Amino acid sequence: QVQFVESGGGLVQPGGSLRLSCATSGFTFSLYAMGWYRQAPGKERELVASIPSAGGRTTYEDSVKGRFTIFRDNAKKTIYLQMDSLKPEDTAVYYCKAMAGPVHLPYWGRGTQVTVSS
Repeated sequence: QVQFVESGGGLVQPGGSLRLSCATSGFTFSLYAMGWYRQAPGKERELVASIPSAGGRTTYEDSVKGRFTIFRDNAKKTIYLQMDSLKPEDTAVYYCKAMAGPVHLPYWGRGTQVTVSS
């Protein structure tokens, strides 16, 4: 059974930092590119960051470039999102998802809420 369990969200003041984690199971993690998505109230879900299966070249949505860092630990089957210099507009539910890989995996976890507010 494919599972994604996101954690690490919370309430933080503007300018603060959080590190999100996504523990996975049920598929061969090391063969998949992975991504972090977010969905703010009243908005569509958007891709925030992605990382290839073996790590290396990462991509970021323009508004988070220079502030967020995605990385992965294939031994732990986990991806992370380090978020620095947080802004109120980063407030959203954050999700991880398997992207390119041997088989399409159309599954989502429950997400983790990030709220940036003073």
